[in-house]
Amino acid sequence: MHTALDTLERLNAALIRSQNGQLPQSEMVRLWREESALLNLPSRFTDVLTPLLDRIEASVLFSEESCSFSQKDLLTHLQLWSDKARLKLAIPGPLEAQNA
Repeated sequence: MHTALDTLERLNAALIRSQNGQLPQSEMVRLWREESALLNLPSRFTDVLTPLLDRIEASVLFSEESCSFSQKDLLTHLQLWSDKARLKLAIPGPLEAQNA
């Protein structure tokens, strides 16, 4: 059985492979869109992730960094989102702790 943290690890591995040129960004974004729902995070995480993935997808259309879409910055923001998601998954909030 895979946990939410396992899923997040798979997503992070895809991000790293994409940053290293081993996985097309479009494939990485597809994976993130499909599997991020399995994380079962509060809706505010989805509210941030969805437009971020949209911008990463749009940045693929540009071969060079543009003033509108810095691929490097967008991927850095995705990693930051992932770090915050990891903290949320690792440290249950008050309601999760009561139900454990």
